[in-house]
Amino acid sequence: MPPSPSPTPSTSQTAVAATCAAHGLTPAEFHALRAAAQAAKARAYCPYSGFRVGAVLLTAAGHHVAGANVENASYPVTTCAERVAFGTAVVGGHHQKGFRAVAVATDASAPASPCGMCRQCIREFCDLNVPILMFDKDSNYVVMTLEELLPLSFGPDSLGKPDPAKPQPENV
Repeated sequence: MPPSPSPTPSTSQTAVAATCAAHGLTPAEFHALRAAAQAAKARAYCPYSGFRVGAVLLTAAGHHVAGANVENASYPVTTCAERVAFGTAVVGGHHQKGFRAVAVATDASAPASPCGMCRQCIREFCDLNVPILMFDKDSNYVVMTLEELLPLSFGPDSLGKPDPAKPQPENV
């Protein structure tokens, strides 16, 4: 397995510009995603672990859909920030047009990636090339595509179903 990429400071305009060019984002979108993920992280409900996570989805229309982790005394009932964001996106009808990026922010000293369950959830709604921006407590970041985080993935196409990551006609 290849080593994890080294975190990059989000204050490096050159690095951010290269990241944006590689993933079809503008620097303004990048910084807005970082700020929105950090704001979502501040709303996390995590009285047991204290591990705050915020996630933000960038829709095809340019909207942000946020989520934060919600813990429960019965740990398996806990819901991760990424899955909260996708649930909110489904309720808001944003999933029908697709997503351009996912951003995740934590208080960890190195950027933390989505857990396996969240990677599978992202796979349900996003193209394999969608960038996952992962920010640490100091706004350093790592970006990887969903395919890099979830190789040989199982998705709707594995079942012969339409891919929800592809834009679908409006429901009438």
